[in-house]
This record gives sequence, structure tokens and C-alpha cells, in this order.
Amino acid sequence: EDVERFQPCALLLARTSSRTSADMGPAPIEALAPTFTIEVDSENKAKSLNIFSFNFPHHASFHMSWLGFFVSFVSTFAAAPMVAIIRDDLELTKPDLGNAGLAAVTGTIIARVIMGSVCDMVGPRYGLSIVLLLSAPFCFCMSFVTSAAGFLICRMGIGLGLATFVACQFWMSCMFNGKCVGIANATAAGWGNLGGGVTQFLMPLIYRGMVEGTQGRIFSAWRWAYLVPGLLHTIVGVAVMFLGQDLPDGNYKMLHTSGQLEKKTAGKTQYIGCANYRMWCMVATYGFCFGVELTMNNIVAGYLFDQFELDLVTAGVLASCYGLMNLFARSIGGLVSDYTSVKFGMRGRLWTLWLFQTVEGVLCVFMALSKDSLGVTILFMVLFSICVQAAEGASYGIVPFLTRRALGVASGYIGAGGNAGSTICMALFFTSPDIPTYDGLMYMGFTIIGVTLLVIPIHFPMWGSMFFPGDPTITEEDYYIKKEFTEEEIKEGLAVSVQKFCNNSHGERAPRHRPTAEEAAKV
Repeated sequence: EDVERFQPCALLLARTSSRTSADMGPAPIEALAPTFTIEVDSENKAKSLNIFSFNFPHHASFHMSWLGFFVSFVSTFAAAPMVAIIRDDLELTKPDLGNAGLAAVTGTIIARVIMGSVCDMVGPRYGLSIVLLLSAPFCFCMSFVTSAAGFLICRMGIGLGLATFVACQFWMSCMFNGKCVGIANATAAGWGNLGGGVTQFLMPLIYRGMVEGTQGRIFSAWRWAYLVPGLLHTIVGVAVMFLGQDLPDGNYKMLHTSGQLEKKTAGKTQYIGCANYRMWCMVATYGFCFGVELTMNNIVAGYLFDQFELDLVTAGVLASCYGLMNLFARSIGGLVSDYTSVKFGMRGRLWTLWLFQTVEGVLCVFMALSKDSLGVTILFMVLFSICVQAAEGASYGIVPFLTRRALGVASGYIGAGGNAGSTICMALFFTSPDIPTYDGLMYMGFTIIGVTLLVIPIHFPMWGSMFFPGDPTITEEDYYIKKEFTEEEIKEGLAVSVQKFCNNSHGERAPRHRPTAEEAAKV
């Protein structure tokens, strides 16, 4: 029975391979076929992640992707640990600070949506590099800010750099096989998010050095400190352009020219992505894991400074513990997602996400209730952070399977959902002077628990959902090819690369419905 289910795959490949060169357009040059020193699948995606390797193109692109995202996080939240000094210099009120924090994560919502289409059409390398270079001037302009409005505008411009996340996750989904895509996505994004923790202690140290360099002029020192993030944007933006590669087989321009890669249009991919209800469920749930992290990066240093009367450097160091959990916690989410996929298929990935994110909400409430003890607050903050990052990692263990043809669009909207979630949290819980920060944390925790219920209706026809199994008579080809391509497009061979993805996705089935090695070899 399983062999019969694979026959449409074989027929599709046979029909495509029998087409003439006139039908296919420019044929790939066989002599230039890529060779790799690591094990890859039929799409030339790496079957494993080695964080210590700089092997080109898979691991070189891995390091470029997380480094670009890391730099954007450092700059976006550079103001948070220096907020006490900036507040006095610019005479900012709590609503001014809340609105600026809101702008830092709100401005990139549209940028992330656009970045999804950019990745689909021209590739993640150009997308990541260009957004870093475009946001660099706002870092430099921060040195000249004299008003609350100028501060808000610069923070919004710098925050556009967070759109690098979409390119980062799209890139990893193109470079790594389903067996390790969860851990690859999670590690790249986790190390990128680490910038939100590093900046909490890095910027105060840079500021202190600038104070000495300016002979004690503290209101000049924070302005000079902003030159460092601007330089990082410029250097890394150029490095990504020249040291990365879009896909295992080459860059988009070369693959488009040779006819090996479909030239996608923004309208078609936007329609395919937006018509997928699963994407919208993930937009909402991601808003309350990644969105919560962005919110905490904005408020946690100020909360510790005000609630427990700490000095600026101490508050920054303790606040950095929240972001520093990205060093390993997001990878844990991806690793557990990959492991449960092996044991239970896609249903295991969905349960992993729900569990991590629900516990995240509970721990957020406990952190709020610990407002009278610094030690207990830090303990719950760290545990809360671990679950936030793990939920993010588990989320992007699922995203690569939502859609294949519109993966960039789905990544863009879901990434934008993270920023939208932060905007909602900041606006509802942390901008009003009538809501103490610890009460805002409690309200946010209950909201997280409620929104996470949207994982339940995510159902893949062939794989199932949290509470319902998939239909074994439905194949991956039905979902990824027949649903997203017309008969004419299939005959033109536009679905050939997606067919390979379907073959490599059989591991997301329930174990009893997976093909044996002999059956898979017949595909």
C-alpha cells in the first residue's frame, strides 16, 4: 500500500526527467555540479549541524546568519541598559520610554513581512546584508538626538534590523535537512537573540569607557557608545554579502539563470502563504514567545533598577541573564522538537511547542509574584527565559513544514508576529503609569497561557495535530504540490525541487506510516 502511495512521486519525476531541453530551458552544467565534504540529502541539505565547522556553504552560511541577527539585537536593545542616563539627558517620561521601546519592535513588523518575499525572490543573503546596511545610519544618528521624538525615530530605524531574523531562519531551512532543521534554526536564532543579553552588559562597559574618554561627560558618553553598534552593522553586513551563499547549490542569480530555481513572484507566494490558516496560528503563538522576549529586553533592566534600587551596571548584568539563556535554551527547544519528531512525527513537534510555551506563561506569573525578593525574581526570570527561548526553538521546528513554495512569506509573517506580540504587550501592560511593572508581568503571563491554545487547531492532513492523527491515505505531494501548484506548473517542472522536499519529509509521519528503507529507495 505504501509503495502505491509513492507512485505519483515517481511518475512526476519521470515525467519531468523525460522533458526535452527546449521544455526545460537552460540545462545545468554537469561539470559545475556542487560537491560537498559533509553528508547531504537529495536537496543537498546538510543532514547534521556542527557548530564548530566553517564548511562552505552550509556552516559558513550558518555562522553568517546568526552573526547578522546577533548584531541587530545588540543595536536594537542598546538603549535599555543605558536608559537611566538617556532618560535624564533627554528628559524622557515613562510613556516616552514605553513608546520608544514600542517603536523599536513595531517598525520591523512590516519589514519582516517584506523580508519574507525578498527571501523568496532574491535570496536570504541579499536580504540579511541589505537590512543591516540600511539600519546602520540610524545607529550613527543616535549620537545627535536631542528630543523624545528623535530618540523614538532612531530606535524605530535601528529596530528595522530585526528583520534579519526572517532571512536567518529562511536560510537555515534551505541549508539543513528535516532531521536537524529544528536544532539548526533554533541555534542560529538563539545565538542571534543572545545579542539581547550581551548588550545588557556590553553597552554599560562601552559607556563606562566612553565616560573616561570624555573626561566624565556622561551625556556625551552614551552618544559615543552608539558608534559601536553602527560599525558592527556595517562590517557584518558586508561580510554576509561576500562570505555566505543562498542555497547549497549556489546563489539565487546563478540558479535562476541556469533554470534550476523557479523565479517566484511576490503576489503568488503572498497568496499561498496567507491562505494557509496554520501560518496565522503560528503568527499568534510566536507573538507570545519571541514577542515576550523582545518585551523583556526592553523592560527588565529598568524593572530591576527601579524595583530593587540597583545601580546601572548591576541591573544591566542581572538583566543580561535573561538574554544569555539564548546561548543554549533555544537550541534545547529545537533539539527536543527534532527528537519528538523522530518518536512521534509532527504531532510530537506540536506537543513540544505547547508544553514549553504554557510553562513559560506560568513562570512569568511566578516572576511577577516574586516582586519583593531580588533572588527569587532572578530565579524565576532565568527559568522563564529558558522556556521562552525553548518555545521559540520549537516554533521554528514546525515553520519549515507549513508551506514549501511560500516558506519565505510564512517565515516573514510569523517573525512579524513576534514583533506584533511585543507591541501588544508593551502597549497593554508596560506603557501606562497606572500599571506597575510587576502587575504587567502577571497580566502578560496569563495572556501567554491563553494564546498558546492556538497550537491545538494546527492540523496537517497527512500528519495530524495534537489530539488527532493524520490520514495515511493523504501524501506529502497532496499537501505541498497539488495544493500549491497548478497542473500546468507541475508539467513545466516547477515542482521538481518540492518533490525532493516531500521525499525528505516522510519522517514527520507517525512511525507506523513511515516507508521502510526498501520502499523509500523505490521512490
